[in-house]
Amino acid sequence: MAKSGLGQDPQSTAAATVLKRAVELDSESRYPQALVCYQEGIDLLLQVLKGTKDNTKRCNLREKISKYMDRAENIKEHLEQEKEDGKYHKQIKIEENATGFSYESLFREYLNETVTEVWIEDPYIRHTHQLYNFLRFCEMLIKRPCKVKTIHLLTSLDEGTEQVQQSRGLQEIEESLRSHGVLLEVQYSSSIHDREIRFNNGWMIKIGRGLDYFKKPQSRFSLGYCDFDLRPCHETTVDIFHKKHTKNI
Repeated sequence: MAKSGLGQDPQSTAAATVLKRAVELDSESRYPQALVCYQEGIDLLLQVLKGTKDNTKRCNLREKISKYMDRAENIKEHLEQEKEDGKYHKQIKIEENATGFSYESLFREYLNETVTEVWIEDPYIRHTHQLYNFLRFCEMLIKRPCKVKTIHLLTSLDEGTEQVQQSRGLQEIEESLRSHGVLLEVQYSSSIHDREIRFNNGWMIKIGRGLDYFKKPQSRFSLGYCDFDLRPCHETTVDIFHKKHTKNI
C-alpha cells in the first residue's frame, strides 16, 4: 500500500488526510470504505496536479496518483469478485435522529436497468404510515432507471381493527402499480419476522427496522414531512449483500 506523504498547501493537506484514512481502512480490510477514500483522495491529488508548475513535483504527484489508482483498481476487482462469489457485505449504521437516508439515497446505488423483479419481506406493512412507506418505496422503483415488472410483498396480516384498512390500502397500491405495468403480488405470513429486500440483479438489503425507520414528523408543515432525506430516523443497521441468485418468497 502506498503512503500519503504530500505537501502542506490546503489541497495537499486534504488529500493527505483522506488518503491516510484510505490506507488505514485498507489495512483493516474495510475495502468498500477504503475504495471510497482512495477515489476521493485521487480526485484531490488531480486538483493539486493541475495547480502545480514545478516539473519535479508534477512527476512525483503523477507517480503517487498512479500508485493509488492501481491500489483502488485492485480493491475494485476484489469487491467485484466478492460479489460474484456471494461474499460481499457492507454495513451502514443509521444513528438516532440522523437525516439523509431516504429510500432513494439508500437504494440508488443498487438499482439499475437490469432490475425487473423485487422481493420485500417486512412484517410491518400494516398501519397507515407503514402503507405510505411501502408506497414511497414502490414510487422509487418506478422512477429509477430499473424496469421493474413484478414486486413480491410478504408481510403479516393485521389482526386488529386496521385489517380492513391494510387490505384496502394494499389493493389500491396494487391497482395503481398495474396502471404502470407493474404486478404486485401480496402474501401474508403469521410467522414472518425477518426484514429483507432483494433485487434480481443480486443485491440483498436487510434493514433492522424494515422500511419503517423514519420518525414521525413534528407536524404536517415541518421539514421532512415530504422530503424524507430531511426526516430524522430511528437508530438502525443496514446490511447489504450481493448474491448471484435471489430466491422467490
